[in-house]
Amino acid sequence: MKVKKYEAASMPEAMKMIRSELGDEAVILNSKVVHKNGFLGLFRKKNIEVIAAVDSVVQKPKQQVTLTKSTMKEQNRNIAAPLKDENQKPSLEMMNQITELKSIITSLQKNSDELSDHYPLPIKSVSMFLEDQEIDASIRKELITAILEKWYENKQELTTDELKELSHSLLVQKLNALPFGGISYKKKYVSVVGPTGVGKTTTLAKIAAEAILKDGKKVAFITTDTYRIAAIEQLKTYAKILNVPIEVSYNLEDFQKAKDQFSDFDLILIDTAGRNFRNQQYVKDLLEIIDFNEEVETFLVLGLTSKYSDMMTIYKQFSVIDIDRVIFTKTDETEHFGQMVNFMIKNRIGAAYITTGQNVPDDIQTATPEIVVNTLFGVAGNE
Repeated sequence: MKVKKYEAASMPEAMKMIRSELGDEAVILNSKVVHKNGFLGLFRKKNIEVIAAVDSVVQKPKQQVTLTKSTMKEQNRNIAAPLKDENQKPSLEMMNQITELKSIITSLQKNSDELSDHYPLPIKSVSMFLEDQEIDASIRKELITAILEKWYENKQELTTDELKELSHSLLVQKLNALPFGGISYKKKYVSVVGPTGVGKTTTLAKIAAEAILKDGKKVAFITTDTYRIAAIEQLKTYAKILNVPIEVSYNLEDFQKAKDQFSDFDLILIDTAGRNFRNQQYVKDLLEIIDFNEEVETFLVLGLTSKYSDMMTIYKQFSVIDIDRVIFTKTDETEHFGQMVNFMIKNRIGAAYITTGQNVPDDIQTATPEIVVNTLFGVAGNE
């Protein structure tokens, strides 16, 4: 492979130089705007710097050739053939060129904002999609760098859909390292915490319904949400529908009594009050009412209609409690899901459930990396 750098006043002029020297088989590896000359930083001339490459195996004297599909396939086979010889070692020159190529691709991550205008159209389309979904810039750059490598490794151009499938797969791989899944019944007590208005009580009712109807568990409720006037009545309504007992806890003593009362139950679901997430005192109040020990599995509930910065602040405020996983709600109330992926990757925390509406016991899914990324890409059939 031959790699060379060109500089011209415009992209068309650079392309003309590349075709003249490297031929029509050349590919653009990198391009950026550079400034030359000038006086005291002023009146600088703007040029385009382009790095192009051509596979030395396919370089031929210029001639008029009509390529059919069969001849193109034969050409591709001829190109790939030398690679199949396991005993043939690459030359030092080839190794140096491969190293240079990898260095160029890696440099794209640092300059992607400036270079995005010069991406091949399918890659630009994927980049714009990820940006529109509000995927964090650092995560987006990492994905685009991997896609660019695949693009230039491939003998034929990839379509936008194929590149989206690749970015989908890469995101799933990143999320696979995090803990996912709903309640495992390894712990008897499950509590949900979070700010006001994210749907904690309704989500808890959905979890209860799933435990009773699908898993045949004996379930009870404890609520510490004595702050809102209608909160207790809401959970009592769900408890009546599901035919499960409920106890109200005003302090740690009440909480211990409720635990003793429900000692023979399989699962105790604990509802908490939603308060202003910026007030650290709210979290301290929780610690005075609920015994967050090794028996309690705790989920932080976050609404996807929230700002990403607010989600990060909420997580920081609740960090004094051992948060096992996150529950994302209100997926039916937004069209942007990047903050869900950003949050998990940045905080190295997985998801337990994703909810999609108010219906109990429906509108809830046990979270997996595939379901999260499917939601991001709008893929139907997440079940």
